[in-house]
Parts: sequence; structure tokens; C-alpha cells
Amino acid sequence: MSGRDSTTHGPGTAHDGTGVPSPATPRAANVTRSGSGAPRTAPRDRATAPSTSSSAAPDTATPPRTGLRWAGTRAFLIECPSLEHVMRLHAHLSAHPYPGQLDVLAAAETVLLTFTTPAAARRAASDVVDIRLDSTEPAAGKDVAIDVVYDGEDLAAVGKLTGLGERGVIEAHTGTGWTAAFGGFAPGFAYLVADGDPLEVPRRDSPRTAVPAGSVALAGRFSAVYPRRSPGGWQLIGHTDAPLWDVDREEPALIRPGDTVRYRAVRELVAVSSETALPASRRERKHALMIEDPGMQSLLQDRGRPGRGDLGVVASGAADRASAEQTNRLVGNSPEAAVIETLLGGLSVTARGHHVLALSGAPTPARIEGPLGGRAVTCHAPFALYDGERLTLGAPDRGLRTYLAVRGGIDVPEVLGSRSSDALSGIGPDPLSAGDELPVLKAAAGRTVGLPEPPAVTLPTPGETVTLRVSPGPRDDWFTPEALETFTSRDWVVSEQSNRVGVRFEEPPEGPPLERSREGELASEGVVAGSLQVPHSGVPVLFLADHPVTGGYPVIGVVLPEDLPLAAQLPPSSAVRFTFTDPPHPASDTAGDTP
Repeated sequence: MSGRDSTTHGPGTAHDGTGVPSPATPRAANVTRSGSGAPRTAPRDRATAPSTSSSAAPDTATPPRTGLRWAGTRAFLIECPSLEHVMRLHAHLSAHPYPGQLDVLAAAETVLLTFTTPAAARRAASDVVDIRLDSTEPAAGKDVAIDVVYDGEDLAAVGKLTGLGERGVIEAHTGTGWTAAFGGFAPGFAYLVADGDPLEVPRRDSPRTAVPAGSVALAGRFSAVYPRRSPGGWQLIGHTDAPLWDVDREEPALIRPGDTVRYRAVRELVAVSSETALPASRRERKHALMIEDPGMQSLLQDRGRPGRGDLGVVASGAADRASAEQTNRLVGNSPEAAVIETLLGGLSVTARGHHVLALSGAPTPARIEGPLGGRAVTCHAPFALYDGERLTLGAPDRGLRTYLAVRGGIDVPEVLGSRSSDALSGIGPDPLSAGDELPVLKAAAGRTVGLPEPPAVTLPTPGETVTLRVSPGPRDDWFTPEALETFTSRDWVVSEQSNRVGVRFEEPPEGPPLERSREGELASEGVVAGSLQVPHSGVPVLFLADHPVTGGYPVIGVVLPEDLPLAAQLPPSSAVRFTFTDPPHPASDTAGDTP
């Protein structure tokens, strides 16, 4: 089991949680919608995009129409005929959100809409067919100037590939404006498309394992600046010191979709020194929890930071939200309060001041030691931890993640509106370490401590096969009927490589992996928690709370949100059986083609 999530990814590598494909990768133009029944393959003739003649006069109000694909019960993809249409649709839906709309995420060929409830998603799916976009509608954005030293390792190679030479590449790169089409793979990363003739170059044959932060790069028709050190396969032509991402700014991302970027060639970048404030002296808190031992991994989590996909930021939050909210309920906190999410026991904390705590999730033997002697603690019920006492958690006999809440909530600074730690992007508090002090807020007036409750999630006994319900699509038609049958008839064994990014499965020894029904690659598109993405290995990856914002492998189905808490509690060697559900989308049969 991967204790400390360290999964990284970069543009230019196909994305199973470890990389991102080129967004310009061609894919089949056939458009289908997931139907009903399971297992099955989507019919190939239900929603084929109508052909458009290049000689016909364009309708500026109604663009060509393509397809709608459901991505679980609370989200759907809108397929678009061009990147320009993606950008216009994204701008419209950002400015005119539907009721219950959580996020709108643009990609190379699609726009992903996510909602708070299935009902809100169904209503939007029924209405989205009537959206009329004015082709002259501008995408609101700001102008951004980026100074670049053109000294990249691949500049000479790009000069040869384009026939322009090094000087010609620099002149072409700086001589046109670039529009931020969409974000995605990392916080602050933006895919920029040229306003004029693009500099189209292929990705490197061999991606680099580490691209320095600030690298200016080209791939396909896009340009971008790497906001942080990460793997990547784009051609590097220069570097900049522009701060692409800074969570302390009012707008953390320097470049957002719709912004216009101008690159400016400079000979050198002048470092401007600034005084750094010394850290404030540590003040001992009267009410706090002291971390004596974090165990394998302990993180602070709350409900996360939804609605920031365009910044490359996933919602994150508690992996088993049902259990996290139960612990808060037991101590009388609001559901949004931050809790400790600890992996496989071992956590030990000491109280400063008197506190009320509760444990939920994976049941763990817990014991308190202190001046008053020792006593055992029951999970799923509030209990007292007095000043100077130490609480220690043992290893759970089932499940994976245990949640610890303290009455009042944990008081650490919010980042983008959340106290959650995002293992993939590195946003939020660091993993807890021995010696950390967690200040505790005063309990809100009028909120009372709860009564003992049954577990929020029924966890299987060791050796028991878990069934997870799956909504088919959005890319189930990329797989053969035999693969769909195999997907639901086989037991999938959880791998030790699983983490908060996703549940990985062992390669089955008894048969072939899931086979695709088509060749080619899928253009990068938005994904949601619960997505079952299938890389070339044919073994699915089940995305959890810290999943990447976009993915470049087909998603065969999406685990229902109601089953995600259970999925987050699956320890290594657990057996999982997937079952397709009947589509819960009555609007899908009436939505028809969408813009």
C-alpha cells in the first residue's frame, strides 16, 4: 500500500494517474451515448454527429452539434466539433451556470459539466440542447505578458522540425498572441493556442522524467509553461520566472482560460530580491492536539475545494466522505469541519486542554493513557480526551482509513477555501508529522454532541468480495463486448500501489485484460471521482478523491457516488466485482444531440 501519495504526472504522457496525453491526439469521430443494460456495448449509430458541408454558409447562432455522454450520475461530457467551439461553450457555461452546477471543465474536444445532484444534471442535460452561442461572443479574459529566455534544450530541434531555424521559431512564438484554451493537468498549467498560424511540432519520442518549473514548451498546436517541476514530453524552447501559480494571490493561476498571452524574448531574467518575513514565534495554544506519531499516513481533510478544475485543482477532500461527516456529527461539528484521515492505524495524539473526540471509518482498537489511568475507546461514539492524555490507534481489522474529529474543529489556514491536503497537486497542509500542533476551534453555539451511531459504511470482512455499482460510460463503446463481459464477471484484486489518487488492481492471472474495440488515442478530457479509466494494460484504475483533473485513457464506467466511501476503504488484496446499473438518466434519451 502506498502510504505517502507521490504520484506525479506531466503533459505528453498518457494519463492513468501518472501522466497526461497530448490534448491534440486525434480520435475517432463516431459519437455515441451510453445506453442501458449491462454488460453491453453502446450502439454505433445512435448519435452520430450530422455532417456539415464546408461550402454551406455557417449559422453564427447555432454551431455544429455533436454528442452528450454521461460520466456517472452527476456529470456529463459535451463533445464539440472544434477547439474554438469548446472555448465558446466553456465561456458561455461559466458565465451562465445551470442550477446546481459545480464545475465546467474545458478540454481539447469536450466540456465536462458536474453537478451537486443527479436531478440537477438531468435537468441541465435536457436543456443544454437549446443553448445558442453567438459566434462573436468574446471570451472574457485578461492580457498576460511572459518574459522568456529562449535557451531551451529542444529549440534547435524545433527549428529543424519546422524549417524555421532557431531565430524563426523565436520570432513565430513571440510574433502572435496565444489564447488560453483550457487548463487541466496541474495547478496553473494552461494549454495555449496561437491566434495566428500555430507552431505545430510533435512531442518528444522519449518524455523527460523531470521538466524544470518555468519551462516554456510546445507540443502539437499548443504552447504552455510548466508551473512546477514534473515529468513531460513537450519540446522545451525556453524558460521564464513568471509565477504561474501562487495560492497566496487572489487569483492563484496567472493564466486562466480565455486569457491572452504574449511571449516576450529577453536575454536574461533579472531576479528581484524581497525581504521574507520571519516566521512568527510559536505560541502555545491552550486547546490543541499534539501529534506524537502520525502512523503510516495522516492527513487533514474536509469537504474539499470543488469547482476549480479549470485551475488544474481537483476537489480532493475526505476519501470516505460518509465516515468523515459522521465523525463531525458525533462531536457536534458542522459537516465542513476538518478531520484527521489516518491510514491503517498507528496515529497517536496528546490533548492540550479537555476535548471531545470521535472515531469513524475503519474500526480500530483505540486506547487512552494518562494521569487518570488507561481505558479503551469505542468507535462511532463520542468520548472525552482530557488534558495531558494520549490517544493511540491500533491497526483496523477491516477497512483502510479511520477518521478522527475533535469538537470545534481543527484550526489550520485554508488554501483555496479548504483545509484538505491534496496529495497529487501538493495543495493544502503537509502530511502530519510528529511534533505538529493542531489548534482546536471553540465549539459553535447551539451544536450538541451526538449519540453513538452504527458505522456510516458497512465494511466487508477479510476475504469477502465487494460489489461496486457502476454507471456505464462515457467511453464504454471503446471496448469489445467481450471486454464489457469480462469487466463485470471477473474479481479484481486491489493492488498495494493504491493511494488517494486511485485504487489500482493486480493484473488478472486467469485471462486477458480488457480489450479495446478501436485503435487510436483519446484526446485528454475531464474525469470525475469514481471514473474507471483503462490504460493500455487493460487493467482499470478507479479514481478517488485526489484524482487528476483530466485523463487520456477511455473511462469504461463511473462508480456511483454512494459507493465511493466503500471503494476508499478497500485494503490491498481485497476482491472487487463491478456491476453495471441501469442508467439513471431519463433525460439521456430525450437530450438528443447537443451543441
